[in-house]
Amino acid sequence: MLTGPDLLAKLKELGDVSKSDLVRATGYFSTKKDGSERLNFTAFYEALLEAKGVTLGDSSSRGPRRPGRHLSYATKVQFNGNLMVGSAYTSVLGLQPGDQFEIKLGRKQIRLVPVGGVDDEE
Repeated sequence: MLTGPDLLAKLKELGDVSKSDLVRATGYFSTKKDGSERLNFTAFYEALLEAKGVTLGDSSSRGPRRPGRHLSYATKVQFNGNLMVGSAYTSVLGLQPGDQFEIKLGRKQIRLVPVGGVDDEE
């Protein structure tokens, strides 16, 4: 995906083409599992605004932009009694498949402590 001066130069080079062609030619697209193409107009326009010196909000404090929802740090018990902790949370903690935890139950709370780790609550 082109950004900054490279993005602006490519747009000048392309001239008068459709918006879809602009987005595609500058790399703001992905391929879906079914093989069809998804054009990411939002990311393209944000990059274009930034290249022209327009910033929307303070993006520097958030770190690199990622698509998707923001973590809410809240969950609920599912219909089958399971409590889901999604991959976005395990990724933030750097957890890997196979990492093991002890489940510590307290008064209306659940703590996950790495096996062999120290539980700060004890």
